Amino acid sequence: MKMLLGTAATTALLLAGCAQDRDTAGQRPVGGASAVAMLRTAANGDAGRAMVTDTEGGLRVTLDARGLPPGTHGAHIHMVGRCDAPDFTTAGGHWNPTAHQHGTMNPQGPHSGDLPNLIVGTDGRGTIGIVIPGATVASLMDADGAAMVVHANPDDLKTDPSGNSGGRIACGVFQPA
Repeated sequence: MKMLLGTAATTALLLAGCAQDRDTAGQRPVGGASAVAMLRTAANGDAGRAMVTDTEGGLRVTLDARGLPPGTHGAHIHMVGRCDAPDFTTAGGHWNPTAHQHGTMNPQGPHSGDLPNLIVGTDGRGTIGIVIPGATVASLMDADGAAMVVHANPDDLKTDPSGNSGGRIACGVFQPA
């Protein structure tokens, strides 16, 4: 009986170790290059943070939002590292180094900065995690930088240039981490 319990415990530990070590779809960090953007609302309230990290499969983007209105919101990486309130238009358009049209459902898309919609719960929190194939922190952090923007409305994932996602309600400038 002791041997059976010992074998079961050892097997469980080995499986747990394998699960923690698994490289899921090329998302293992490479080289350590990363940048972080602290998001703010137009009233200068804390709206969370976004982080980008180089991985084997491309650029890993994580967005942890807080203090936002519940519902579905477009979220995009924008091509200029400026977030002047109240409308954050200084962040420019979506990051689009490949010159595609907007949206993952657009046959001529997507922009590199197109992310899935952010779903914010009644607690004001929401998260996104995605890898942008072929992108890197270096390609994002050009001379004028880049910003993470959260929009007021859902992104329809197809209408060029911004998916009808409405006004910009939160913004953060990426800084090397």
